This record gives sequence, C-alpha cells and structure tokens, in this order.
Amino acid sequence: MSRSDELLTVPQVLAELGGVSRRTFYRWRELGRAPVCVQLPNLELRVWRSDLITWLDSRREAA
Repeated sequence: MSRSDELLTVPQVLAELGGVSRRTFYRWRELGRAPVCVQLPNLELRVWRSDLITWLDSRREAA
C-alpha cells in the first residue's frame, strides 16, 4: 500500500469489476474468493485499490 493508495467502497469495487452484482461479490467473500476487505467500525467494507489490483492480477490466466 502506498500513500497514493485509496480505500474503495463496495459500489466502487463493483464498478471497477464491470458491474459485478453486490450479491455475487458477497458470495465470493463467503467462498474466500473476493479481494481482501477492510471492515470499518460501522461494519462497512472497503478495499484498498492496491489489493484489488493484486487480486485481479492473481486471476490472470496464462495464455
């Protein structure tokens, strides 16, 4: 995480993923397949942009 990193809300993450549904995202979390999330004291979730990028890179398939 760098100083320019930012915390994304779940709707922002869903938009970055091309419109994945909230239900799908939470299902991925249940299955341990979602990006690493930070749970705030108010129970809202956030994802560091760097963690989202790392998670996406880890899902690349070899051509």
